[in-house]
Amino acid sequence: MLVLERSLATVGSPGAGVVPPCRYCQAALAGDGADPPWLAHLYLCRGLSTYAIGEMTGLDRQRVTRVLHKAEVPLRPRGAGRSRPLRRDDPLGLRPLLARLYEVERLGSPQIAAITGIPERTVRDRLRRYGLTVRTRGRWNREDRHTVPTEDLDDLYTRLGLTSDEVGRRLGTSRNTVLRSAHTLGVPVRAGGAVPVRGPEEIELVQALYADPLITAVLGTRDVHRVPPGAPLWQRFPEPVPLTAPLVKDLYWGCGAGLVHIELLTGQPAMTVRGFMRRAGIPLRHPGGRTPFLRRWRAISSTTSASGPRRRFP
Repeated sequence: MLVLERSLATVGSPGAGVVPPCRYCQAALAGDGADPPWLAHLYLCRGLSTYAIGEMTGLDRQRVTRVLHKAEVPLRPRGAGRSRPLRRDDPLGLRPLLARLYEVERLGSPQIAAITGIPERTVRDRLRRYGLTVRTRGRWNREDRHTVPTEDLDDLYTRLGLTSDEVGRRLGTSRNTVLRSAHTLGVPVRAGGAVPVRGPEEIELVQALYADPLITAVLGTRDVHRVPPGAPLWQRFPEPVPLTAPLVKDLYWGCGAGLVHIELLTGQPAMTVRGFMRRAGIPLRHPGGRTPFLRRWRAISSTTSASGPRRRFP
């Protein structure tokens, strides 16, 4: 009873502007030592769970639940937990701080959580609440890729005729980054050599993909919208096209597209497409050589250039 009186003393009185003790508290103070009022007081007034009441009283949790049911105590749904305090307003300056750390400094939510002392889950919740675009999670992030500016590609690759290796050495990046940036930004890519070649050796990949009748039919059937080139991949596809087994199988085996081609059509990184195919049981073609799509495009382009002016893809 001493513990009960101390607990009830914290409730206060009506004159002090505090909620008065409930009928379970008063029944417990009446002092017959009955279990139901005491358990109801712990559950309703102190907000303890049945697990916590069982640990405090030494009773089995299921027995605590049965006693509360018998006393007609309204039980909370499972997983509801104790009542939470009202949400406090965010401190002033939190939004610009998160914007600077996340968008300018390019820190991740775990790093921001370590700096600010805010839980990582709360950091990501505040980023969405403040309207900040959240980067994709995992390895192969599209937003973190290095992209060669269009002006540099036009000057070095198109006008001067340097190879992708030479452009990469001048800009301090790799050959693959140069080629991927050219395909994404719509810069025509040569099939090799240092001298610019006009005709079937030059390809504007995104436009050629959208001009292919097989790929056009698949995109129309799967409701995949066309996104023209001219910007990095993460800007072309703020929300990547969800990968499905029929879509990937039709593009890869039905149309003969490669992993990079599917990346340019869906916004999903090529390594993500490869991982999806492995999990979905879709086999890969033997490595090496041009893809069936490129061979088909090359044959059509050669025929067109031999019979007249070069075909321009819309």
